[in-house]
Amino acid sequence: MKWSVIFQPENLALYGEGILTTLGLLFSSLGIGAVLALLFALALTGPWAPLRWVVGAYTYVIRGTPLLIQVYLIYYGLGQLEWIQARWDDVWPWTHFKEPFFCALLAFSLNTAGYTAEMLAGAIRETNAGEIEAAQAFGMSRFKVMLRIVLPSAMRRALPAYSNEVVMMLQSTSLASAVPSMLDVTAAASRVYSDFYLPFEAYIAAAAIYLVASFCLIAVFRLAERHFLAHLAPRKN
Repeated sequence: MKWSVIFQPENLALYGEGILTTLGLLFSSLGIGAVLALLFALALTGPWAPLRWVVGAYTYVIRGTPLLIQVYLIYYGLGQLEWIQARWDDVWPWTHFKEPFFCALLAFSLNTAGYTAEMLAGAIRETNAGEIEAAQAFGMSRFKVMLRIVLPSAMRRALPAYSNEVVMMLQSTSLASAVPSMLDVTAAASRVYSDFYLPFEAYIAAAAIYLVASFCLIAVFRLAERHFLAHLAPRKN
């Protein structure tokens, strides 16, 4: 194996650019997806049946179709519609559909929002009834009960499942390489492979980068769980 090729300055710079793209895509999609997921979770657990049905159908479709297909539908589908292309030079928000990063970001954000919404909605439904009754006994309105009691409790309990979603999203960012002109870690490895015909070295290097990033994310979430879920830990004698 010719590992020296990987450590050539130009190839290290290639992987470095790929890391920045991957992390930018990951954290941007998680941020946007978290905001959408919160709104969707409130809709799924709210009193309005039509809204529950619409959001439920959305999360069903998102979770029932591959992320790669969703990326293709946005980049090669929406992004290539003549109606959008006729407006993407001067009409917002269609101006962003000519940018590969935006198309990938939109697909990843909508995908993680669907999964996270169901996690959070499940945690909201499992909130202890005694906590809600106690808050109502203090005279809190429905809005305050949700804001001060239900949501903080649900977010803490959903943290372990959400950590898995974040790691899965990190690995799923490799699908961004399917979008032309997107240079993420996987695309960087593909470029090294095509230039030097070294598939093992190129993709093992990419796998090592994903592994290190996953380890760091897991460590951060373990610390967060230890802090926010300390009350659920077994008591020491």
